[in-house]
Amino acid sequence: MLTARPRGTNDILPREAAHWRAVEAAVHLLCRRFAFGEIRTPLFEYTELFQRGVGEDTDIVEKEMYTFYDRANPPRSLTLRPEGTAAVVRAYLENRLDAGPQPVKLYYVASPMFRYDRPQAGRYRQFHQAGAEVFGAADPAADAEVIALAHGLFTELGLLGIEVRLNSIGCPGCRPAYRERLREYYRPHLAEACPECRRRFERNPLRLIDCKKDACRLLAAGAPPVIASLCPACAEHFTSVQGYLAVLGVPFAVDPGIVRGLDYYTRTVFEVVHGGLGAQSSLCGGGRYDGLVETLGGPPTPAVGFAVGMERLLLTMEKEGVLPPAGEGLDVFVTCAGEAAGTVRRAAFALLARLRAAGLAAEMDLAGRSFKAQMKHAGRLGARFVAIVGEDEVARDVVGLREMAAGTQVEVPAGEVAERVAAALRGATRTGF
Repeated sequence: MLTARPRGTNDILPREAAHWRAVEAAVHLLCRRFAFGEIRTPLFEYTELFQRGVGEDTDIVEKEMYTFYDRANPPRSLTLRPEGTAAVVRAYLENRLDAGPQPVKLYYVASPMFRYDRPQAGRYRQFHQAGAEVFGAADPAADAEVIALAHGLFTELGLLGIEVRLNSIGCPGCRPAYRERLREYYRPHLAEACPECRRRFERNPLRLIDCKKDACRLLAAGAPPVIASLCPACAEHFTSVQGYLAVLGVPFAVDPGIVRGLDYYTRTVFEVVHGGLGAQSSLCGGGRYDGLVETLGGPPTPAVGFAVGMERLLLTMEKEGVLPPAGEGLDVFVTCAGEAAGTVRRAAFALLARLRAAGLAAEMDLAGRSFKAQMKHAGRLGARFVAIVGEDEVARDVVGLREMAAGTQVEVPAGEVAERVAAALRGATRTGF
């Protein structure tokens, strides 16, 4: 059917869009407080960016990317953006932000991402993320700051039952020894693991802990914790992150099962979870990725960040009953009364333009409704006031102004309607007018 949207996509209708704008405004406001600057990257990038940045052995690169070829000669492989961090790193390097003052703190909000995945609650094939990235700061305080930013967003939006789960997966210096410990643990149990985990056993054993299949989760529960294999520098970094979180008053729990699914993470990894989403409880995930900038062709640069799924966030807010108001409706609806349709409509149309120029949300009938039907329509639109323009009103250059909630109506000079309505909306008068 031409009227059916593709599976895994969603229409955001005006009422829902109002909720989105409110959440986006909260992200903008909070990121400004934390001194982050907004960045917007293209919807598609060269495929190699994600192959090298995200990792060849990840589910994203292996199974989920939307990849196509452009019309160049020879054609280049392009991929719809499946995640935000690699694209932000590319922009950081290409635009020489690395040559300016460090650290560089960037954020994005409601950015479309694309993954071929099984649609489920709050998860789509075209989805949206908000996220924040800090480049050029190796201090564990930077880790704590981005975690505090994520936690602060959820609390400011009114969500309760939010929990930060924290772990460290070490660095390239201490991780090889841990990989071998994992292989030693899993080798006798490989027959119990899923086919994907049996393949990961040699190529990327850390991903064994991240598998969501029930049998593999049971195996992962008995695996040696990575924090027991951290080198002294990584152990000290992890301890410092926890100390800074305590200073900031951000509650957290150390969870050895948090490893994240992308290859670029080092040291700190975390998720923010909410119990209302069932098994798929994660609202936000991130961590440190000190090697990614260098992997993508830049100088060695420490970095840390996170991403929030907007759809899952809004779904959680709806379940918790903390969605922001969908909007205040219409300020003024202009109605036409009487038989002199041409003259009256021109006068109503001119009034409509003046109301909008004054910054008011205003509308008029464009469907040829009767006066009675226009009044009903104004009520359905949630109009605070109705401006009544008829043949007699036009002749005397006045407008009937009705406050819908109170049912009161006064006659106002046509040139003063916008001012009177604006004053009433500000609460400048006791009786509405």
